[in-house]
Amino acid sequence: LGLVTLSADWHLPVQMAPQTGSTEKETRPVSAFPQLFTWEEIRIHSGHGQGQEQWLVIDRKVYDVSKFSKRHPGGSRVISHYAGQDATDAFVAFHNDKSLVKKYLKSLLIGELAPDQPSFESNKKKSLLEDFRELRCTIEKMGLLRPNYIFFFLIFLHLLVLDAASWLVVWYFGISLVPFLVGIAFFTIAQIQMGWFQHDLGHCSVFRKPKWNRILQIVVINILKGLPASWWNHLHNQHHAKPNCFRKDPDLNMHPLLFSLGKRLSVELGKKKKKFMPYNYQHKYFILLAPLALVPFFQLSIFYFAIKRKKWLDLLLVVSFNIRVCLMYIPLMGFNNFMVYYWLSRYLESTWFIWVSQMNHIPMDIDYDKNKDWVSTQLHATCNVNQSLFNDWFTGHLNFQIEHHLFPTMPRHNYWKAAPLVKALCDKHGIEYKSKTLLTAFVDILHSLKDSGEHWLEAYLHG
Repeated sequence: LGLVTLSADWHLPVQMAPQTGSTEKETRPVSAFPQLFTWEEIRIHSGHGQGQEQWLVIDRKVYDVSKFSKRHPGGSRVISHYAGQDATDAFVAFHNDKSLVKKYLKSLLIGELAPDQPSFESNKKKSLLEDFRELRCTIEKMGLLRPNYIFFFLIFLHLLVLDAASWLVVWYFGISLVPFLVGIAFFTIAQIQMGWFQHDLGHCSVFRKPKWNRILQIVVINILKGLPASWWNHLHNQHHAKPNCFRKDPDLNMHPLLFSLGKRLSVELGKKKKKFMPYNYQHKYFILLAPLALVPFFQLSIFYFAIKRKKWLDLLLVVSFNIRVCLMYIPLMGFNNFMVYYWLSRYLESTWFIWVSQMNHIPMDIDYDKNKDWVSTQLHATCNVNQSLFNDWFTGHLNFQIEHHLFPTMPRHNYWKAAPLVKALCDKHGIEYKSKTLLTAFVDILHSLKDSGEHWLEAYLHG
């Protein structure tokens, strides 16, 4: 970089690598004026070129996150997905408490955009971004980012009642067929509703302070569900940062081992003559294989993640969950019956989860990262399912996927209030705002998989 000059109020000096034979670190001198950069200079610091440096832009300020990404509270990869790009809208979307993150940003600042440079890359539509930022201000003034504590208390209470009912039914009525199946149903519903609630907590939308969201999330997902909070946050934050972007959205990791997703990726796979599965039949085997594969994937990946990243508290709490469940149910039904009870519940939960989580994304555009603006990135990768009391409950309000992706920290009970404002923005700028029935959304998953499989087969045979 040469000598990077910093504004006088940035305080911290930036260290240079020592010269050959030197054992001491040198510091760049501090100047009264910041270093100025162009978008071309920023673009090459995407973490993929020589030196692997990662720069990003937030509100015209340039930050070097090369080393900080490993310490990033939201996960090491999510911040690096914006390396070489403008991250302003993503930063605002993910962080409600801006004062909390300023202490991190200050030491990462290396300069700012030159005065002749636009505030974002030339491929992004200025009027759309300006209107969206105005919309966010309106939503903040309307109080739509403030949680209703009574709503979330009732959500938490109802999942605890369901969880207790799953044990009480078996304890009181025994393990004849009907109470056994009723217990499985209660356990499955409780677990999926815990998943939706910890999702709220992971997005810091239940409490105003992130600290309390994190603490209760650990209680719900670690202790009540048996999954590590750090593992979920690491994966899910990446999904929100770059939804449906291959190699950046972990939800697409099923491509190409199990499924071929999206037209472009499917054609690319076919031309390379790669065939891990008979993708032209994937719309038929998705129903059975997708939830079946998810169960062992979750169980194996959580232990691998916790051990590799030394998340010992997460690991301890996950193990304690498994011990607790065994002690609760095995004395009532025996080990063999408990294995059927537990794993059948997990399979049903996985089926519920996979259909709800994928109905908004698989039928949408799936491609490599094109560095689109925040609104286009989210709208091209998400769609909604029509509102009803059942749909809201069944999906944990993920039927409002568009609003959730645009404003990930918004409490779910406010999505319906924001939806007309978002739709008006889309209408103004000619962006399609898709909303479907729940059944149509499920069927569209299969239609999309069928189309992708046909694109793969055509390229495989004739490409």
